[in-house]
Amino acid sequence: MTTTKTRMGMEAEISSDWTGEPAILEGAIVIGAGAAGLAAAYALIEAGVATEILEREGRLAEPWHHRHENLHLNTHRDLSTLPGVSFPKGTPAFPHRSAVIRLFNDFAQTHRLPIAFGVVVDEIEFRGDHWLLKTSTGPRAARHVVIATGRDRQPFIPAWKGMKDFSGKIVHSAHFGRASDYAGKKVLVVGAGNSGFDALNHLSGVETGQMWLSARNGPSLLPKRIGKIAVHRFSPVMASLPARLADAVMAATQRLVFGDLGKYGLPPAPSGGASRLGSDYTAIAADDGAVDAIKAGRIIVVPQVKEFRHDGVVLESGQSIAPDTVIAATGYRTGLETMVGRLGVLDAKGVPLFNGPANDPKLPGLWFTGMRPSIRGCFANARIQGAAIAGRIAKQRR
Repeated sequence: MTTTKTRMGMEAEISSDWTGEPAILEGAIVIGAGAAGLAAAYALIEAGVATEILEREGRLAEPWHHRHENLHLNTHRDLSTLPGVSFPKGTPAFPHRSAVIRLFNDFAQTHRLPIAFGVVVDEIEFRGDHWLLKTSTGPRAARHVVIATGRDRQPFIPAWKGMKDFSGKIVHSAHFGRASDYAGKKVLVVGAGNSGFDALNHLSGVETGQMWLSARNGPSLLPKRIGKIAVHRFSPVMASLPARLADAVMAATQRLVFGDLGKYGLPPAPSGGASRLGSDYTAIAADDGAVDAIKAGRIIVVPQVKEFRHDGVVLESGQSIAPDTVIAATGYRTGLETMVGRLGVLDAKGVPLFNGPANDPKLPGLWFTGMRPSIRGCFANARIQGAAIAGRIAKQRR
């Protein structure tokens, strides 16, 4: 048995009993250094579990560097912190992406987290009492693996018929760019979820041409603010309620604030907002101007997209429209099939079947975090899940 440093002042026990394999870390490897991965690693280290973090990118918060310039959190700054690190005084209630990038770096530096950058994990294998990781820098092994690569790792655009022949532009909402880029242009947003309304919120403040929203289902939609009060501040209370009661409260709030959006063509949501978080992992949308634009006729709600043609888009109703740009707010995929696809732990859309402190008894030591949306938001959820996973691992080690 040998030891190695994984964080200043902490020594990790490493077992080298496996001939031909790398030494086994008697602790945990966390894959991914986003909010979920950083929070989990911090909790593990605080629980006395030797921990290493592997991050495929060369710096923290890489996806946030590439998201559109208008991006702000939909969660309040006071509920979007990481342990021991908060946003500085003067940060807006809904922090800009640049503030989130600073938060990640401040957190890693404050706690001196052991992050190995530029390490891509290709696949992991269960070896009976430990996990073997095949990485771009060679194999690694550990008793526990926490996968925190994110549920929005890969932007997803459906393979619509005729889309390659479309003369306009098709972009995913992740690559929205600047709202001013759409000035004077006719825009179709496909998807009435959180990303779709985020794009429409920004577009509603720009003098665009006609806008359309293609909606298969109506969203669970809440205002970002009621008066000067940030609605997300009530999320801890909402998260403590039974799902049915939370559904009812959100539906009542939506109706009281916005009225009957069905009059403007928006379909009803298939189920309540809290219930959908758990059933199909659909996040709650936030309005910050889009509903007013819908009511004013600047945004017309239309049916689903059927196909593309060179000069336009054909809808399921048979109607044709001619947008200059189509923004596909059509969700993301985890991209985990290569890494863990052979383990039988993913559903048909590539989402892990378990998350947080839950795991598969047949695959001890495998954990996922940050793979579900939450009423509380991703930061609060990261803290809760990270602490729960660390508690389970520490208990097992004892």
